[in-house]
Amino acid sequence: MSQANLFSHTYSVSQLADDIKVFLAEAFPSVWIVGEIQRLRRSQRGHVYFELVEKGAGDEIIGRLEAVLWRTAAERVRRQLASSEQELTEGAQIRCRGRVDFYPPGGRLQLSIDEVDPVFSLGQLERRRRETLSALAAAGLLDRNASLDLSPVPLRIGLVTSFGSAAYHDFMATLVASPYRFEVLLVHAAVQGVSAEREIASALGVLVGHAVDATVLIRGGGSRSDLAAFDSRRIAEAVARHPVPVITGLGHEIDSSVSDRVAHTEVKTPTGAAEFLLRRVEIADAGLYEVNRRLTEASRIRVQDGRSLLRRTQQRFVATAHRTQRDRARLAEFGRLLNLIGRQRIQTERRDLEGLGERMRRAAPRRPAEARQHRDRLAGQLLRGARYLLAQAGGEVEARSRLCVQFDPARVLERGFSVTRSEDGTIVRRASEVTSGQRLVTRLVEGSVTSRVEDALESTDR
Repeated sequence: MSQANLFSHTYSVSQLADDIKVFLAEAFPSVWIVGEIQRLRRSQRGHVYFELVEKGAGDEIIGRLEAVLWRTAAERVRRQLASSEQELTEGAQIRCRGRVDFYPPGGRLQLSIDEVDPVFSLGQLERRRRETLSALAAAGLLDRNASLDLSPVPLRIGLVTSFGSAAYHDFMATLVASPYRFEVLLVHAAVQGVSAEREIASALGVLVGHAVDATVLIRGGGSRSDLAAFDSRRIAEAVARHPVPVITGLGHEIDSSVSDRVAHTEVKTPTGAAEFLLRRVEIADAGLYEVNRRLTEASRIRVQDGRSLLRRTQQRFVATAHRTQRDRARLAEFGRLLNLIGRQRIQTERRDLEGLGERMRRAAPRRPAEARQHRDRLAGQLLRGARYLLAQAGGEVEARSRLCVQFDPARVLERGFSVTRSEDGTIVRRASEVTSGQRLVTRLVEGSVTSRVEDALESTDR
């Protein structure tokens, strides 16, 4: 054994642990640190234990520290966060101040926290919220679910919440107390904690395969930290892409989550969600009742009008029957009178015809002789008139024949006149109608002469 080893100080485990504790306390009396809460647990004595972790780009843990909030500090931090509606929850990013401590009996290094920065936590929540909204807007999902048509009678409901929770009981109690038969298909999901994001998105996916009129997403309120899951992009996208209208009632009276923003309808509480559905069915029911009332009233009026018309028709029928009987009696009387008058007229006409026949028989022997004499007189008159007209026509024909002989063109040509025509047969009457060099044909009493114009002079004598 060397001399150095003989005189080196040898620590006991507790001594070294105590020195480490003192050294760390002096080196890190108070530091600010940022990390994500994991494995959060509370003891019966009021202490709060958790781990602060840092994640890398691939979401892997690259640093881990155990942390503790002793009972007094835990109560102080709880009040401080509660003033801004926050609390320590799994998965939350916090900025905290504490001292590095070493616990010798357990050989454990831990961070004893005295203070948590609420402004940093709010800023992280708001940053995450804005990033999610921007991503949803870029994907065109902000108003997608709101554009779906909600059934006027939404009686078949898909429900996503924690089974047995106050939110579940409040929602169901409101529907059960209503006079309508709602059908609720529940898909259980944690609505806070590290598994909330995954379970809620999965539950919404399960309901896609079922025929529901609307899907309701509810929880019974809580701090802003408790509602942080509903600002996640995963849940918001599941709500936005859901094939039926989504109604959210997340129990927060002041702020709206990203899931509220992309849902079809936002109400504040689970009871409010049930009341919204109930009011919609009541409106449809009232409308149906009003339509039924109007139809009933219209039918009643039509029946009354029909009865009135039937009464008037019956009255007219009775009156018509009376008039028919009266008219039938009058017609019978008219028939009797017509029969009597007809027989009288027939007897009168028969007597008149017999008298006329007698007169015709007496006049018949002398009528043919008178007719023959009349015919002979007319024949003589026609013959004399025809002979006169023929004599007149013959004289007129003879006079016209003499005029035709006198005006015969041949007789005119015999007296020394001639007829001159152009080559196309047109008669030439004036010198202005021909031109120098034009060929002309002149007809004489015997034969014709062809000539050519050398000069054409217009006569001035009239």
